[in-house]
Amino acid sequence: MFGVESYAAVRRFVFVEGHSRREAARVFGLNRETVAKMCRFSLPPGYTRKEPAAKPKLGPLLPVIDAILEADRTAPVKQRHTAKRIFERLRDEHGFAGGYTVVKDHVRLCRARGRETFVPLAHPPGHAQVDFGEAVGVIGGVRQKIHFLCMDLPQSDACFVKAYPRETTEAFLDGHVSAFAFFGGVPLSILYDNTTIAVAKILGDGRRERTRAFTELCSHYLFRDRFARPAKGNDKGKVEGLVKFSRANFMVPVPHAASFDDLNAMLEERCRARQRDHAGRHAETIGERLVADHAALRPLPAVPLEPCEKRSGRVSSMALVRYRTNDYSVPTAYGFQDVVVKGFVAEVVILCGGKEIARHQRCYGEGVFVANPLHYLALIETKPGALDQAAALQGWALPDVFQHLRHLLEARMGNRGKREFILGSCACWRRCRSTSSRAR
Repeated sequence: MFGVESYAAVRRFVFVEGHSRREAARVFGLNRETVAKMCRFSLPPGYTRKEPAAKPKLGPLLPVIDAILEADRTAPVKQRHTAKRIFERLRDEHGFAGGYTVVKDHVRLCRARGRETFVPLAHPPGHAQVDFGEAVGVIGGVRQKIHFLCMDLPQSDACFVKAYPRETTEAFLDGHVSAFAFFGGVPLSILYDNTTIAVAKILGDGRRERTRAFTELCSHYLFRDRFARPAKGNDKGKVEGLVKFSRANFMVPVPHAASFDDLNAMLEERCRARQRDHAGRHAETIGERLVADHAALRPLPAVPLEPCEKRSGRVSSMALVRYRTNDYSVPTAYGFQDVVVKGFVAEVVILCGGKEIARHQRCYGEGVFVANPLHYLALIETKPGALDQAAALQGWALPDVFQHLRHLLEARMGNRGKREFILGSCACWRRCRSTSSRAR
């Protein structure tokens, strides 16, 4: 193809110097048709593709290809047809005698027409997006899946990330409370996917029926909730990108931490460090753009929301309350009473009549018996035969002096010695608990 300089020289020779096109063809060594084209166009017109030729062999099979591609929309992503597989089916099932290239070109055009295009979005200050992600970490020497909540402020790209053992209601609430404290304010609105933690039901007209816990969160912090369309992750593309960024940058290599508290301290520090970076094509750092978000955020309420899931329950005959498949003990005096269970990320608190009667470390196993031996001491006083088989006392590491005392009492008093040992031990433990409570 001839360059712009060649066009300019030929056109000047013909139009300015007054030579004929035949003379120009002889002088420049060009075909006369080429000279004529140079006289018609001031610049090289480039290659103009002709209308694609008809595909007579493929034509009758176009509906078959369209049906295959339509069925692929609901098929698993890894089990959808390639152009080669479509060609093979046309050849084997429909007697197609044409080549692979014509099939491949048609499939490529069909898929290009079906791809979704997007509208660039503007992100005013003071709004947020939230989503959960998953990764693998080593916590306390145990390799396990961790779930992390991400909150993104799209205007500035500032982020907050916090990890949890499970993606639960209490983790969802705790993540919001922690994120608001991190940013020093409450966003004007927050965009979510349709997680069951927040949405109990999607109604026919597109409205959402909120869960009680999520409604309490919105009422306490007074932000406006917004929801993405079902299965449309691009509606909240900023936080979707943050989930991928956090996993690839904050959790590679696989994080090792003694506890979730240590891991979250590390994640918070990395979120702060990221504010010194530039995101996208912005000249300002994330921290510099965060100033506009801070100015738009609502002030924090005087008292933060208690980030827990509340469930009603009833104490069983064995002084146990079930919460999320695990049984937690309460003092035996509360047997058969109605209680309220507050499930926090790290603790389970049980109340009866508004009074706290038990507090346990949260267990994330299944079918686990979580007991405080002190809850059963009063009952064991009246049932001394249960001392050695009481499940709550198994593995209770008492000082050696207690075992020595028991041996002495049983040697001197026989069966009565066991009862005296229980009475004396209970009194001792009550005094110790009373002393420690006053010290706190």
